[in-house]
Amino acid sequence: MCGIAGFLSAAPNPATDPDVITEMLSRIRHRGPDEAGYYLDDGIAMGTVRLAVVDLATGAQPMSDATRRYWICFNGELYNHIELREELGGLGRQFRTRSDTEVVLQAWIQWGQDCLSRFNGAFAFAVRDAVADELFLARDRYGKRPLFYADRADGFLFASEMKAFHAYPGFRFELDPHELKSIYGIWTPLPDRSPFRGVRQLPPGSLLTVREGRTALHTYEELAVDAPPFTGTPAEAAALVRDTLRTSVELRLRSDVEVGVYLSGGLDSSIVARLATDLSTHQVRTFSVEFEDRTLDESSSQRAVARHVGTRHSAIAISTVDVVENFPAAVHHAEVPVFRTALVPMYLLSRHVRDAGIKTILSGEGADEAFLGYSLFRETMLRASWHRLSDEERRRGVAVLHPELAHFGPEHRHHVTGLLGRFAEERLEGLFSHELRYQNGRFVQRLLKDRAEPFADLLALVRDTPGYATLSPTQKAQWLEFKTLLAGYLLSSQGERMGLAHGVENRCPFLDPGVVRAAALVNLRFDDGWQEKAVLKEAFRDVLPQEPLTRRKQPYRAPGSAAFQERRPDYLELVLSERELAKIDGIEPVFAKRLVDKVMTTEAAGISTKEDHAFVHLLSTAVLNQQFVLTRGDDMRTSQAAGMNLTTVIDRRQNGLLAGGRR
Repeated sequence: MCGIAGFLSAAPNPATDPDVITEMLSRIRHRGPDEAGYYLDDGIAMGTVRLAVVDLATGAQPMSDATRRYWICFNGELYNHIELREELGGLGRQFRTRSDTEVVLQAWIQWGQDCLSRFNGAFAFAVRDAVADELFLARDRYGKRPLFYADRADGFLFASEMKAFHAYPGFRFELDPHELKSIYGIWTPLPDRSPFRGVRQLPPGSLLTVREGRTALHTYEELAVDAPPFTGTPAEAAALVRDTLRTSVELRLRSDVEVGVYLSGGLDSSIVARLATDLSTHQVRTFSVEFEDRTLDESSSQRAVARHVGTRHSAIAISTVDVVENFPAAVHHAEVPVFRTALVPMYLLSRHVRDAGIKTILSGEGADEAFLGYSLFRETMLRASWHRLSDEERRRGVAVLHPELAHFGPEHRHHVTGLLGRFAEERLEGLFSHELRYQNGRFVQRLLKDRAEPFADLLALVRDTPGYATLSPTQKAQWLEFKTLLAGYLLSSQGERMGLAHGVENRCPFLDPGVVRAAALVNLRFDDGWQEKAVLKEAFRDVLPQEPLTRRKQPYRAPGSAAFQERRPDYLELVLSERELAKIDGIEPVFAKRLVDKVMTTEAAGISTKEDHAFVHLLSTAVLNQQFVLTRGDDMRTSQAAGMNLTTVIDRRQNGLLAGGRR
């Protein structure tokens, strides 16, 4: 895992370009604290801060081929690099290192962009062709690793994190009210967007080519959530899932450093911990979050699984004070407004993991999306069949729909039944599955001056996506979860960004392409979807304790907006007055102030879910505005350029060195 950054300058400055790329890298040094390096040529600079996980001795970046025509800055891991190295060697490619970075580079030279569909990994990288004067940026198919860019009149910038752009001369961040509408509506940026004007992210499964001052975006792999019907038996389906997941975990244990596991106590992380233990020659270390608030805590389940599997378990206790005090730092690393505080405990957990000497972690992300684990999928099936059901069938469906949500409890079922009936017909074309959830997003829109349709861009995305219209309602729900909440929040704001804030790499066995395809093959083939992850549970029934197999699903939650009542931090001043709120572009300060006043004076039980989301969205936006727009983020920096271990400097400019060297 690493961080990458670079620029193509319309007016190269030989005197300052080395300082600019060094400063860009210093802004993201937390992603790769082990070493750093950069490459310079006429009009281009690119560099890497490295977290050394594979080939610790010879994997330094930037890396070139023997001819020095091709150069790469690589962030992530290529899990099938051993198999690809063997295949490429058979085709005559020569290797100088053991690193997966060199496998990516040689694959690019051998196959061009066709190599991308061969990769099984989590990655975002830049390849420079010095002869053709081309730059290529690529990102993995599920968006596990970030990559942002800004195409400006004075240059083209790219980086793993947007904060690196602070270092580019003349660059200034501005919040984009249009993008805030979408973020507030669907809880995350769209796959190609960011909250800032002029800054985009490379969508998952995409390749961007920069040539002669022009850019071209290409999708190399569309997300596939459908598959031909599985023709085997239930036992064969369980075996397929079990074997595919075992292979996935085995690939993700490839590392020259120790690999740990995040253990929530639920089904998915328990499976990962079990497989990691079976496949490891040493005792696996597992890590968890515990909460002082017992209504949020899952520590008893975590410890039970750890004992059963036989891991060396460690946990960190999180209090309301911890969440409030660390919220700005977590938001700074997330770089996007968030709708809940759940990223903060993950930020603190990754620090705990780093301090324990672990650089790489396996987690259960992606299982609910791939294997239909969310109650959202059952709600979609219920609403889609509403008009074909009897009153009794509707009542039975409502009774077991959202057992984890208090407002779906027995005393609310009459109201819920009426609500589901009103949403039994599609109102937003292609978004049927999420229309009920998006009602909370419509409330949050009241924070904004612009009251235009918040889902217009998402409607355009699904309309223009090949094959989307032919998917079933449940498959459309899956597609939306993969493209929005998974890639835009769970893998990023709450996942990768919190891990790399402290130099901890996360790996997701459930997001192996083979596992996702296996799930698509067996989903709803042997059950009606109302038993959570039926085939997945059957696949691991004999090797897990009963609790993760039978207990009610408990979504991961953290203290909400009421936490800021108990301990009012100094940064709360950013939302306590209309004068401060007016500094945030696009925010309607009068309504925002009324919302803040209510949240600050109402007991937790009296704050609705939509009000809670709106407050956290507003506060995180205000914090981002302070960190990125009103200042240059220097007070949040975790490193200085002078402190970087700058080991590799390649300067190929005509008026500079013609050869690179290591310091």
